[in-house]
Amino acid sequence: MKYTKEEILSKVDHTLLKPEATWPQIQALCDDAIKYHTASVCINTCYVKQAVQYMAGRVAVCCVVGFPLGAMSSDVKAYETMKCCEDGASEIDMVMNIGAMKEKDYIYVASDIAGVVETASKYGAIVKVILETCLLTNEEISKACKIAADAGAAFVKTSTGFSTRGASAAHVKLM
Repeated sequence: MKYTKEEILSKVDHTLLKPEATWPQIQALCDDAIKYHTASVCINTCYVKQAVQYMAGRVAVCCVVGFPLGAMSSDVKAYETMKCCEDGASEIDMVMNIGAMKEKDYIYVASDIAGVVETASKYGAIVKVILETCLLTNEEISKACKIAADAGAAFVKTSTGFSTRGASAAHVKLM
């Protein structure tokens, strides 16, 4: 199957999550997203309100929650989600609690995801769960995908880009 550049870009979350990112850089990211018709801009929570106002509905604004480690308490992730949705984010990329997944505490992992999904859904926002696949076994990846789906997540994603390595083709295929 062959896709056009436009079809591919329409599925891309145009992202800038560096801790040193500035508003002018976020604004340039937004301008590129508008120009190339990307699916969204994905940014840190401190820029959500500004980006939503700047984008004026032209491109979705996505932000990260529990980023980049996923090791925050579930209540904090839900609160962060609420604040971002109140600021206008329509998509939430949450980092799964990787330690809980490694311990096989599937009830905690599911509850953590469900709390963010429940909060986001009150605002009509969708949730994507970042698994950080480079830290997981194939079995854990498969199980995490099922847990995320069962908890109501719209998508799963491979990685934050802040760990030991990014996505692999094998992990994408497995997911």
